[in-house]
Amino acid sequence: MKRKILLILLITTVFIPVFAQRVPTVGVQALEARGAGITAADAANITSRIVSELSSWGTINVVQGTAGADYIIRGTIVRQGSNYTIAGATVDAATNRVLNEYVENIPVNNIQIFTLCSKAVERVPFPNYLVGTWQATINMPDGPVVCIIEFKTDRTVRVERYDTWEHRQRNSLRYEGFGSGTYSYIGYANRTINAGGQQVRIDATFSINLSLEETLPDQTSVNLSGLSVAFNDGKTAFDIVNGSLPCGRNYDGPSVHPSEYLGFSRFAKIR
Repeated sequence: MKRKILLILLITTVFIPVFAQRVPTVGVQALEARGAGITAADAANITSRIVSELSSWGTINVVQGTAGADYIIRGTIVRQGSNYTIAGATVDAATNRVLNEYVENIPVNNIQIFTLCSKAVERVPFPNYLVGTWQATINMPDGPVVCIIEFKTDRTVRVERYDTWEHRQRNSLRYEGFGSGTYSYIGYANRTINAGGQQVRIDATFSINLSLEETLPDQTSVNLSGLSVAFNDGKTAFDIVNGSLPCGRNYDGPSVHPSEYLGFSRFAKIR
C-alpha cells in the first residue's frame, strides 16, 4: 500500500510543472521621501496606492515589502512644485539585477499611478498561459472548419489539425492539414490596445511561424507577428483580438460567410 502511495506522489510531482505555472510575486518597497515639501506619510500613501493598483489587476501576486517577493519595486519620491516625481527601479530579488528603471511625474492634486505601475512591471516575466493544446472551430454551412494546435514549453508548435476551406461558385473545397512550427510569447500584467476602434485589454502578444501540409496553397506557410490575445479568467479560452490564423476564403458573398476571408481567432483549451 505504501509503495502505491509513493508511486502516486511521484507521478503527481512529475506532472505538476506541466499544468501549473507559477505566478510571480512582486514586492513594493516603501518609497523613500527626499527633499523638502514631502513627508514620510506622503511617501507611504503613494506606496499603498501602488500596492492597491497592482493588486487590482489580478494577474500577479503583490506584497507590501520584500518578504517572499521574486521581484521588488523600489524608488524615491520628491516634490517639485505641483508634481511628485518618482524615480523607480524593478529588480530581481534573487540577484539584485535591475530589470528596468523609470521616472514618472504625478500631479499632487490628481494622483494617478496606473502608468507608473505599468512601467514598473513591464519586464517582470509572466507565465506562458499559451502552453497546452487548443481548439478553434468555425461552423460553416457544409460542416465545421477545425484547428487543433499545441503550444509547447520549448516554444515549438505541433499542429494536429489545420482545416483549410474555400467556397467558389457554390462549390466548397476542404482539406485537413497538419504541420509544425515555432512561436514567441510575451505576457503582460495590464495592457490596453486599440482593436477595431475600441480599447481592449490584452494579456499577451505572440508571433507564430507554421509549415503546413495538405492545406490549400495559400496556407502552406503561416507567418504572423504581433497577435494580441485576451484570456478568460480561468485561462481555458482565448481570443486573438487583432487578427486570426488564416484558413480559407469565401468568394460567394455574405450568404455563405459574413467576410471574404476565414481565420481561427477563438480557441478553447482541450488538454
